[in-house]
Amino acid sequence: AMRLQAPQFQALFTPGLRSVAGEHCFLYFLSSPELFEKKNYELRIAGGAVRDLLSGVTPQDIDFATTATPAEMKEMFTAAGVRLINNKGEKHGTITARLHEQNFEITTLRIDVVTDGRHAEVEFTTDWHKDAERRDLTVNSMFLGLDGTLYDFFNGYEDLKSKKIRFVGKAAERIQEDYLRILRYFRFYGRIAEKPGDHEPNTLQAIKENAKGLAGISGERIWVELKKILLGNHVNHLVQLMYELDIAQYIGLPLDGNLEEFARVSKNIQNLSPKPMTVLTSLFKGKDDVTNLDLRLKISKEEKNLGLFLVKHRQELTRAPGPEPLRPYQDFLMDSREANTNSKIFELLKYQGEEQLLKEMQEWTVPSFPVSGHDLRKMGVSSGKEIGTALQQLRDEWKKSGYHMDKEELLSCLKKL
Repeated sequence: AMRLQAPQFQALFTPGLRSVAGEHCFLYFLSSPELFEKKNYELRIAGGAVRDLLSGVTPQDIDFATTATPAEMKEMFTAAGVRLINNKGEKHGTITARLHEQNFEITTLRIDVVTDGRHAEVEFTTDWHKDAERRDLTVNSMFLGLDGTLYDFFNGYEDLKSKKIRFVGKAAERIQEDYLRILRYFRFYGRIAEKPGDHEPNTLQAIKENAKGLAGISGERIWVELKKILLGNHVNHLVQLMYELDIAQYIGLPLDGNLEEFARVSKNIQNLSPKPMTVLTSLFKGKDDVTNLDLRLKISKEEKNLGLFLVKHRQELTRAPGPEPLRPYQDFLMDSREANTNSKIFELLKYQGEEQLLKEMQEWTVPSFPVSGHDLRKMGVSSGKEIGTALQQLRDEWKKSGYHMDKEELLSCLKKL
């Protein structure tokens, strides 16, 4: 174990943990002698939060690990007047405590007794090394004591500093415990590794040999990981790798994905904050690919509609030559009868790499048509059918003018018509 020096440790915690734990830092509460210490239970910060803190990133949430069993924690928290919520994680050893409007998960150290590639049956332990051993990647297997001691059994801190992603122990064994770890490897690679292609050959070999195991993982779990990969770094490299290692077919991606288009679009889109579906659609050749993805991953209706929209319009709905490049997009939006067409058009512009047009389109406010049926009745047009026809003709004139004509101009135009 290595001890983070006091100032370094404090610097780590001030921006990170205090913001997560609110004004009265939860840590001070947890580490107060009345709780864990008094009963000789050990408590440490675990997993991803340690990785984030060591990287200077504020953790989104902080998980704790302890030698206390769920029953012992419940008794201790109840006596201290701490509210406990949902007991879903209890059989896996997790107790969720609610304090200062925050939820905190505290999990008993455990070892996997039986794993089937999807779920694990666990047994509680008080051995920190054994708990670290069952975690997926070295950078996620560290613990941080509340006194600043770092417990790092698998060189996770070294790997983090040198931006290396490695499985704990043997890659094949870790993967066979839960095949989703293949995608977690890619996700953390896209988050931490400095450059594409910096993999250990035996890791890639283990991934390739076990890729088929992903066929048994639920679509929902795969989609959560895949979306994060699509928004991380090195996405082009990682998706190409999914094809090289025979992963694509098991996670709903087309066998003959358009990797050239993917390379082009993933470059276009780099700084434009696209939706994951926008990046992914560049692999697809037609709408069947969107349907197949949906069948495998159960994507949301909104995601499916966006994929279908992009596949349909990415080639013909493009900038106009001349002084009004935005006009085709504006006209499409004005003619559309569907909800949230504007957000789909924003995604299309990202897909096309049209950064400047995207800015202009986001600043453009949809003008409202200045003439109503009431105006036409005042001019003596009485039948509903005639009003409908006249409004459509005026709408066409208004569109031709680039939506600039006002009510007066349009009504005088009606007299000519």
